[in-house]
Amino acid sequence: MLKSLQEQFPVFRDCLPLAIGIDKALLARMPEIEKKVLRIALSLHTHSMRYLRATEKASHRFDLDGNQAEALTEEHRKHASDTIRERLKKQAEERRAQQKAEQEAEAARVRTEKLTALAEKFSRK
Repeated sequence: MLKSLQEQFPVFRDCLPLAIGIDKALLARMPEIEKKVLRIALSLHTHSMRYLRATEKASHRFDLDGNQAEALTEEHRKHASDTIRERLKKQAEERRAQQKAEQEAEAARVRTEKLTALAEKFSRK
């Protein structure tokens, strides 16, 4: 669905901030679309980092034809910035946790190798 929207509408392909009520405009142009599927596709699109970064810097929203619609409020730009910051912070925390787990696994492996070597050394006698 999202690929189809990106092919048909430059506003999706270019990740421009979407006009409020774009779902209604889409349903009017494409009545065969299921509302639930459309809402999921719009959610995926509007929560992408690319869309959030574009929204953070934009001054206006755009309709399906790529024409400027209403101005983008500072509140919406701030929400996009906050969401990006939170997501990057969470990703950094996950990376640190992954690195820590890898380091602990490596330390355990080295410790096991040393213990095995010591056991072999002293068990020969």
